[in-house]
Amino acid sequence: MHDIRVVRADPSGFDAAMARRGLAGVSARLLAWDTERRAALTVVQEKQARRNVISREVGQGKRTGADTAALEAEATSLRAEMEGMETRAAALETQIRGELEGLPNILDPEVPDGADEGANVVLAQHGSPRDLGFAPKQHFELGEALGLMDFAAASKMAGPRFVVLRGALARLERALGQFMLDLHTREHGYTEMVVPSLVNDATAYGTDKLPKFADTMFQTTDGRWLIPTAEVPLTAMVMGEVVAEAALPMRLTALTDCFRSEAGAAGRDTRGMLRQHQFRKVEMVSITHPDRSDEEHERMTRCAEEVLRRLEVPFRRVVLSSGDTGFGAAKTFDLEVWLPGQQAWREVSSCSNTRGFQARRMNARFRAADGKGVAHVHTLNGSGVALGRALIAVMENHQQGDGSIRVPEVLWPYMGGNAGAAEVISAVS
Repeated sequence: MHDIRVVRADPSGFDAAMARRGLAGVSARLLAWDTERRAALTVVQEKQARRNVISREVGQGKRTGADTAALEAEATSLRAEMEGMETRAAALETQIRGELEGLPNILDPEVPDGADEGANVVLAQHGSPRDLGFAPKQHFELGEALGLMDFAAASKMAGPRFVVLRGALARLERALGQFMLDLHTREHGYTEMVVPSLVNDATAYGTDKLPKFADTMFQTTDGRWLIPTAEVPLTAMVMGEVVAEAALPMRLTALTDCFRSEAGAAGRDTRGMLRQHQFRKVEMVSITHPDRSDEEHERMTRCAEEVLRRLEVPFRRVVLSSGDTGFGAAKTFDLEVWLPGQQAWREVSSCSNTRGFQARRMNARFRAADGKGVAHVHTLNGSGVALGRALIAVMENHQQGDGSIRVPEVLWPYMGGNAGAAEVISAVS
């Protein structure tokens, strides 16, 4: 969320920033409302000052026996006028806040301009798509042929965009989650968390999911929200808090189920596991000092890259364009894996720096080491990574000509059984 003082200080700069987001002339209406609000509050102060004078005069008059009826009538009239101006100022405050909370974050200068994902820029590629020596299949073809992936059963239970995994594929997904958590906690310095899958309005609002994305989330009958990502509860750990500067950075990770209604995704990725209403994901969140959030963004992205490197799948880093960067992000790196079955690069992780955008919404601050003053923290979030999409990448990149799937060596300890069962998934697994 933005601070009206920033708009007031540099309206042309704020308009230029919003223009990169496709929004024009934002500051004019905000400043018009702000000017009227401040004028109303000034009038309230002036009338209150007059009432204070009247109060003293009425007191003096009563002590001397003077007629104070006219003064008392004026005070009553002033009170009514003040209440009207206070009501107007409050309405304008609500109007300004509503406008500000609907505006996206200011983009980093390094974010490339562009209308959509077509303007994203590939920064680096790690590994190259290899020739498998046969016509590669998509993950759902492999999974169904193995008898280990069942979309029909899931649809019968819950409708489209769900899947049932069984046997070795279910274990492979579990192995992926355990591997990622172990990597991030043992080598990358993250603290593992177990967090609620249901959150209240304040938590969803503070992490910029409400009101903007209400139609993409599932809400319970008692008004709580199923989390679309563990970013929400992990970031909310500092909601309303003032943490010591020495406690920064805070690096948190969790493996959770995630729930998304996929509103607006009709007709996209209707086959397979790429776009599900329910999926599992290892999330990384960092709470940092503002001066170090850019370096933390790079660090977080490298942590996600290491997951893919050890899974032995080709991937590349992409910086999202202005038209593709999410609402709350100042800058986002996507990691895309190569899927031989699709013959396409597909996103498996997004790592975003929201800077102070979320912190201002949830009033998350830190106290300087010298004890002099507080300031908003910066928050970052990244997929470390999505289990379903990692599973797809492993299946498609490590498929073999007979339809079996070679398990990357890093996952063998998590697959159990004898060496052969841990190394290859086949129909008899």
